Amino acid sequence: MLLELFIRNFAIIDELKIGFDKGLNILTGETGAGKSIIIDAIQLVTGGRGSTDYIRYEENKAEIEALFDLDPRHPVFGIIESLGMEVPEDHFLLLKREILKNGKSICRVNGHLVTLSMLKEIGEWLIQIHGQHQHQHLLDEEKQLEMLDAYGQIAIQSSKQEFQSLYQRYQSMLKEVKHLTDGEKELTQRLDLLKYQINEIAQANLKLGEDEELVNQRNQIRHAEKIIKGLTDSSRILSQENGVIDLLSYVTSVLDSISSYDSKIAEIHEQLQSFYYQIEDYSMEMNRMIQQYDFNPSQIEHIEERLSTIHHLKRKYGDTVEAILEYAAIIEDEIELLEHRDHHLQKLQSDLEEIEQDLVVEALELSKLRQELAKILSDQIEKELKDLQMKDVQFKIEITYQENDHGIQVNGKHYSVSANGLDKIQFLIAPNPGEPLKPLNKIASGGELSRIMLAIQTILSHQDAISTFVFDEIDTGVSGRAAQSIAEKLSLVSRNKQIFVITHLPQVAAMGDHHYLIQKKVMKDHTFTEILRLNETERVKEIARMLGGMEITETSKKHAKEMIDQAKEHKTMLIRNIL
Repeated sequence: MLLELFIRNFAIIDELKIGFDKGLNILTGETGAGKSIIIDAIQLVTGGRGSTDYIRYEENKAEIEALFDLDPRHPVFGIIESLGMEVPEDHFLLLKREILKNGKSICRVNGHLVTLSMLKEIGEWLIQIHGQHQHQHLLDEEKQLEMLDAYGQIAIQSSKQEFQSLYQRYQSMLKEVKHLTDGEKELTQRLDLLKYQINEIAQANLKLGEDEELVNQRNQIRHAEKIIKGLTDSSRILSQENGVIDLLSYVTSVLDSISSYDSKIAEIHEQLQSFYYQIEDYSMEMNRMIQQYDFNPSQIEHIEERLSTIHHLKRKYGDTVEAILEYAAIIEDEIELLEHRDHHLQKLQSDLEEIEQDLVVEALELSKLRQELAKILSDQIEKELKDLQMKDVQFKIEITYQENDHGIQVNGKHYSVSANGLDKIQFLIAPNPGEPLKPLNKIASGGELSRIMLAIQTILSHQDAISTFVFDEIDTGVSGRAAQSIAEKLSLVSRNKQIFVITHLPQVAAMGDHHYLIQKKVMKDHTFTEILRLNETERVKEIARMLGGMEITETSKKHAKEMIDQAKEHKTMLIRNIL
């Protein structure tokens, strides 16, 4: 959920910091007070389009920060990891955006600089805003399909997984077929290239670890004189008369004569005697190395040539000798495939026909399940919409297939297929009697879209991973029982989600769990917006204003108090029903 919002130098906001809670958060205020500015700020900090017009007059930049407290299993953390950032242990997510006067934006997620597109990708999993201009989520046909599948998750999960497993195999085979059926000229050129590469690697006769060994030999030859001198000097110091070995022999002899008197001395004597034998062995080994070292400067040319050959192959085929040999094994398989491609292609096409038949069966089964779910969900959404003052509305989830000459064949026709199946989803609506059903983006108004999303969220509140929703004036043009119904549904959805509602309806405001007043003030020719979290007394006063306009009377305050008390009773009953 959105835990805290900080805004500085944004529109007519000087500086504002406000904390929020889960449940139903109500935002009210007079027209022009700046309610839409708060929504704009939330939209921008989650990746929305910015503008220098948002920067407060005579300031250089606007700043917005949003702190989210999320469930450890929230899918946004998968996005965070895929973008190369660590998942925070406390599962807090801090988004920050600065809009500069030159038109550029600086975006950060938990202190890490990110691009605007990355911020948007993350923000889409955190908040959905529904108002007069923010309907992309609901209008996106892919998102509509996700909503339908979320509704019937249990019913279609097995079928969908089976289809997607087949689809992955199908796509893999298609790529293989395409590879083998590319132009004859290109395949011949590819085969010639691979044969050249395998021959070049084979001629090098590489051995694992050879490059490290050659580098070691080169170093020995280049520093031969220094090596021999070092070995000679070291051996002489150890073995010369009165050298380290002689002195150590004397010490061990002395300790041996007194070791019987003290067990600790005996232990030291034993250790030093062991060192004596080891040093003597090392001295003899160094002498043998001096005798055996045979540095031939002419070898350096051969080593350099060999290292150059290996370096050349590394640049072309892999960073290590092992990687080069692995690449050689891969292209050997491809050469075999290309040299016998007609046989491979025949078998592959036969296998592809079989898997396509299976894919069609699974796709049709998945589509059948969705058709059944679509009818049920359509009826439920339509019922919810009628409760939301859209009494004559018709709503339908239409499932069709899109013809495509290159798609899979179903009953003699070819259709496009994707990882989600054959189905092309459209939400259709006819708000008024006598009107034909049309796609949402062709007919639904902003207020209607908000109510449609509320209806869907009422049904899907448990399935949607997004935890925070903003409804901007969802109650436009609504009053009476419909307003109460909207308030009740918002309260219902807020049991599982954090809901923000900008409203002018006292029925909706009374149902809130937390109430914030947005107001504009002028002080010394300085205009600014502020947000106040209302206590119970202030809340009664604000709802009384909403009931009676600017004049607040004892009667309107009494009515407001009654509405709040009734809302509390309703929420208590709602919680009991849920439990």
